[in-house]
Amino acid sequence: MKKYFLLTLLSAVSLIANAQVKFISSGRIEFEKRSNQFSYYDQEDDQSPWVVEMKKAFPKMVSETYVMDFNEEKTVYKMLKEDPAGKYVWGRKPSEDDVIVKDIKTGQIALQRDIFEQTYLIKDSLRNYKWRMTNETRTIAGFECRKAVTIISDSVYIVAFYTDEITVSSGPESFGGLPGMILGLAVPRLQMTWFATKVELKEPAATALTPKQKGKTVTWAAYEKDLNRAMADWGKYGAKVLWNSML
Repeated sequence: MKKYFLLTLLSAVSLIANAQVKFISSGRIEFEKRSNQFSYYDQEDDQSPWVVEMKKAFPKMVSETYVMDFNEEKTVYKMLKEDPAGKYVWGRKPSEDDVIVKDIKTGQIALQRDIFEQTYLIKDSLRNYKWRMTNETRTIAGFECRKAVTIISDSVYIVAFYTDEITVSSGPESFGGLPGMILGLAVPRLQMTWFATKVELKEPAATALTPKQKGKTVTWAAYEKDLNRAMADWGKYGAKVLWNSML
């Protein structure tokens, strides 16, 4: 009888432990973002003296660490560390002040973003991405993730890997809308990737979920209109800057 009771108790403990691992609704995720600084320049630019010298002076790939604090109601995403070498091509260095707050409960986003000399604060509804699910899976930071794809800005292909073991629907940058947390993201056209490297299971402090934000308050539509107007004469380079700015 004691043996049976012990086995039952151990089984119950195992089930509880597995449930705690399987259904995560709060914590902190660290992402490594890697990007090709030279992807903004097309092959025809390679003969330009400025581009030739730039490629000699700067590294092709840079990486930053981003962090997301989250619970069932809100996620806050911001940069934690810039590239260790700190050698960024002009216009490519990320802003330490950028922060993205997604209110899952109300379906709203507040995204602060520095674009050259202008700080924007986008306040709007969470974006409604039309995701297409696939059967492909990948393990990221110890979680089995399923692949989904979508398109933004009419032609920019986005690949995401999400896990339903983290029940909060969010992800890096403005992305979300999947049945779980996005732990991997890729934008092949811009040669950028985001992959989770660490997931901490802890309740974030209230201060971490209520950052101060500032900037010119706009909707997504007004923000895109402003950028289109500013970059109208920038050619292919401007198109890539715009795509990046809309992530």
